Amino acid sequence: MDTLNTMEPVTPARGAKVRAAASPAPGPDFASKSVPRHLARGAVGFGLIIGSIALVPVAGPVTLLAAPLALIAFRGCPTCWMVGLAQTVSRGRLERQCVDGVCTLSKAPVD
Repeated sequence: MDTLNTMEPVTPARGAKVRAAASPAPGPDFASKSVPRHLARGAVGFGLIIGSIALVPVAGPVTLLAAPLALIAFRGCPTCWMVGLAQTVSRGRLERQCVDGVCTLSKAPVD
């Protein structure tokens, strides 16, 4: 029984309009209230990771227990922190608009 070959792509009927969602798709928000606050969280997170690894020869492997605390400071992983930095910097400067199923990113209107 070969069911994979029987599938055909679904296309809208002729003349039908494809509507975009009324609001942007909710996604994870890793942004902070301000850039300095976000940079402080990064300094704490990277400091915990670097410190826990650097102190292993001095204090032993117990210092590696500080590394998971960095995940709290990063609100996930270092990549999550970097995404949050981009979100924090661009907040209010960029706007996502979706029209007829096509989404674009443009500058937000100046008040």
